[in-house]
Amino acid sequence: MPKLTLYPVVSVDELVYPEQSPRYTLESRAIQFFTDFYTNEPLVIESTVSAIDARNTMIKTHVRLKLVVDEDDHFVGVISSQELSEQNIMAKAAQLHQSREDIQVTDLMIRKKDLLALNIDEVSRASINDVVNFLKDNHQQHCLVVDEQMHQIRGIFSASDISRKLKLPIDINEQSSFSKVFDAVS
Repeated sequence: MPKLTLYPVVSVDELVYPEQSPRYTLESRAIQFFTDFYTNEPLVIESTVSAIDARNTMIKTHVRLKLVVDEDDHFVGVISSQELSEQNIMAKAAQLHQSREDIQVTDLMIRKKDLLALNIDEVSRASINDVVNFLKDNHQQHCLVVDEQMHQIRGIFSASDISRKLKLPIDINEQSSFSKVFDAVS
């Protein structure tokens, strides 16, 4: 193994920045903003993980939403930091007559049968402004993207990721649950 040496940085004043970082605007193509699971591994959690452990992991890693998979690695739903609140864990424990330590992700997740998503074909023709307006109108921080032909969850939009790329604040007055977006859509 080669020997590495540390060097003083006292005389260094400049930072290096990418020379040609893309200039995104609200008219930019939406496809440039979504997390595509063909190129980015989805953030998943097993349905049998304890809700307390899931919440602690999500807090430590600054993640607000994870896709839930079963023991066969099949998509079964989503879990957000809202569903994993201490209040929700305690309420579910009381409802199931269990201790809070026995509550699992599966007890609090939003099941896939209760979810709707944007279609990748429509997303490929939309601007990011269309997606931002959709998220705002439906008070959602996240929205799944599906490839119906392949029967796959293709990716996800995140309001915070969009905001970071656009370098603009995106004010989403979030409702109490990820699934409420579909009350307006259905």
